[in-house]
Formats: sequence, C-alpha cells, structure tokens
Amino acid sequence: MRRKFVAGNWKMNGSLAALAELEAIAAAIDPRVDVAVAVPATLIHAANARAGFPIGAQDVHAADSGAHTGCLSAPMIAEAGAAFAIVGHSERRQGQHETDADVKAKAEALHRHRLDAILCVGETLDQREAGQAEAVVTAQVLASLPEGAAGDWLAIAYEPIWAIGTGKVATVADVETMHAAICSALVEALGQEAADAIRLLYGGSVTAENAAGLLHAAEVDGALVGGASLTAAKFVPIIKAAAG
Repeated sequence: MRRKFVAGNWKMNGSLAALAELEAIAAAIDPRVDVAVAVPATLIHAANARAGFPIGAQDVHAADSGAHTGCLSAPMIAEAGAAFAIVGHSERRQGQHETDADVKAKAEALHRHRLDAILCVGETLDQREAGQAEAVVTAQVLASLPEGAAGDWLAIAYEPIWAIGTGKVATVADVETMHAAICSALVEALGQEAADAIRLLYGGSVTAENAAGLLHAAEVDGALVGGASLTAAKFVPIIKAAAG
C-alpha cells in the first residue's frame, strides 16, 4: 500500500514571520504520512532550515541556465534547499500559457538534478460539462509525462480547475472515476508495475471537513492543498485525516 502524501502550496502568500506555521506543522506530523510544502522562492532557504520536512518550489524552468529573466532553474532551487517543485499547475498552464511540452520539460529538468516533481493536471468546468473531462485529463497526463517517470520521484495531482480556490469540491465518485482513468493512462504509458508506484493526489478546495472522504477514496494517495496549507490549524487536520 502506498504511503499517503499531503503537500501544501502556499502560492503567492507567506513571509518570514509566517514560517512559524511550518514549525507548528512539523511538530504535529503523523509519521505514517509524507508531508511537504511548496513556498514562494524567496522563502525556500529559510523554510528549509525551519520545517523539518521537504520544502519545494512552485515552478522551475526547463533550462539549467541562460537568458530567462525572472526564472529559476532546478540547480538554483536545489541550492536554495528545495527538494521538489510543482509543475503544470493550472494557474501556470492558463495564466502563463504553459503547454504539456513545457510541463514535461520542467519535470525532466527536476529529475536531471535529482529533485522530485508534483505534476498537475485538470479540466475546466466547460470541459467537464461537455463530457470531456476524462479525455482532457488523460491526454494531459500522457503528453506531460516525463521520460523516466517513476514513483520514487514523481507524483501526479488531479486538480479540477473549477475547484481550485472556489470552495467547490469534486464528489468522491468524480475523483475516483478520474483517478481510475489516470491510472489506466499510466499503465498504458509505463506498464502496471511502474504505474502502481506513482502516487495520485487530489487538489481543489481540500479542507479539514472534506479531507477524510477524499483522502480515503479509491486510488487517492494524498492531497495537494492550497489555502488550507497556510496555517497549521487548517493543515494539520488534513494530515491527520490522511493518517486515519
């Protein structure tokens, strides 16, 4: 049975003072659950010194260096203390017009430098209502999947775009159906054994109140948590739900 994995994404939030929340989270972690938090790049070094669990970046550039003003490479975030990065989050796919090819290249850059990756996929509300959700998401998985994809460094987070930061949450049945479809796509691409080793996370308005149902649904190995990861008071109950 795969260990549960609960990852936080602070997005463009946080400060040096806010890092006290990471210490409170670390003090309450259940040893049966893997925990990590992706913080703004300005906080990676300081967060890594205080958290006691893996700290990551929220994005990475595919190149190791070069004329890419404002971007950070895998060697840079590793030197700052990051153990992983999120790639392909819908806020970057949509807001920064990132393609599946971009996401794949970023994940491969992380692997080149021995960093882990959380690869995000998800559909819009229009796509779901048109009955295209599974086709859209599995196509994203297959097109974004990096070379050398393996469960010891890669997790996939299903985040329906319409549920991110909206308060709307997919039903457990919807999540189970989509995760089953992702599993099938991974088996098609990698074979059964390799596919089985990759953890599948659910993200999208995960809270202490809905975490237990979502985290123990079929084929759900954890969660990628946004706003609720900003404080120990909201994040720790989700970790405890994963352990329960």
